[in-house]
Amino acid sequence: MNVVYFPESQRPKWPAPIVALGNFDGLHRGHQRILERVKRSAAEHGGTAVALTFEPHPPQVLRPEKAPKLLMTLDQKLEAFERAGIEGVAIVRFTPDLARWEPELFVDTVLIDWLGVSEVWVGANFLFGRERAGTYTLLKALGEDRGFRADKIDPVFYKDFVVSSTRIRRLIGEGRVDEAAALLGHQFFLDGVIVKGDQRGRTLGFPTANLETQNQLLPAYGIYATIAIIDRVYHPAVTSLGVRPTIGDDKLTIETFLLDHSGDLYGKRMRLSFVARLRDEMKFDSLDELTRQMAADADRAGRLLRQCD
Repeated sequence: MNVVYFPESQRPKWPAPIVALGNFDGLHRGHQRILERVKRSAAEHGGTAVALTFEPHPPQVLRPEKAPKLLMTLDQKLEAFERAGIEGVAIVRFTPDLARWEPELFVDTVLIDWLGVSEVWVGANFLFGRERAGTYTLLKALGEDRGFRADKIDPVFYKDFVVSSTRIRRLIGEGRVDEAAALLGHQFFLDGVIVKGDQRGRTLGFPTANLETQNQLLPAYGIYATIAIIDRVYHPAVTSLGVRPTIGDDKLTIETFLLDHSGDLYGKRMRLSFVARLRDEMKFDSLDELTRQMAADADRAGRLLRQCD
């Protein structure tokens, strides 16, 4: 998969780019529908299936104090595009100057002069350009005038809900990771490096892998059944995410106990997929009480994960 950046990359030599245009945070079921349509059209017309997205996420530039925490890092998004079968990714550097561009300037400069698009596909509610003035209707009219096709994918529903990144962020923030996975089409996950903690879990009989992650969005504090992926091996696990109220140090940690592995994992990369929330974070009266609960959590996580096999 070829990745190019605007404005520094030269015009990519992609035959007849068929472009999916959007932010694509989380690459959820709605996004996947757009990508599938783009791939199908590219196959039908001998074109190139391309995703065009923005970095950083526009709200982080326009209103950083209110910007949402993102579901994915850029590297995770690129991995997801490649896994989805996208051939090229065009990343537009989003700046305050670019935010002031009128929609017509964006279309002429980026879509036509830089990419030479044949088709552009968007979600029904996608907006672009200065003060979000660029609607699908305007994009379609500009395409008719400038010689490319613009089309849209209607919202995707899961049960009674429209699938959206905003809804998924809210579910994850509430710890409802199983519901979020249904909308995402995959489990929510964090990537990072296993770092050395205070080794307290080891003294309690539950040595944990402490994850240091660059992901912005974390699930609500609590105990989760998880799957830890290390060196491409999948491990059933139970994860504590929070500030360890029984210990009392108020330090945010992501501590994972692998149910089928023991040994030194420091420095290894780990992907942590969240399957289900088991309970709230709690303060216990003693370490013995905490240890008994940890054993119960590990047992419950193991039983739940075996049911998911």
